[in-house]
Amino acid sequence: MSIALGIVKIAEDEVKKAEASKVELIELLIGDLSGVEREALDFAWPMAVKETVLEGAKRKTEYRSGIARCSDCENEFELKSLLDGCPICKSYFKDVLQGKELKVIALEVI
Repeated sequence: MSIALGIVKIAEDEVKKAEASKVELIELLIGDLSGVEREALDFAWPMAVKETVLEGAKRKTEYRSGIARCSDCENEFELKSLLDGCPICKSYFKDVLQGKELKVIALEVI
């Protein structure tokens, strides 16, 4: 719920800056490693947006998988968990390249 309310706050701030009245479309980017549970966000969303600038807005969500680069062998690999090691050399030293995102990409306001 707190993530959904945070998104509502961002939308309200941006609508105010644009001197608009409501949002028609919100586009989100959520990484698989961001800690956001898809089902929980879907459940909380209708309650969080009720009587806000996002009520009635279409929500478009892009989910991004986790990708890391091994610090030892430079292999790039898919990361299902932040605890995963390199499948090639088994090292746990890595740089996460993508998958931790939680961003509002775009808002269409009226």
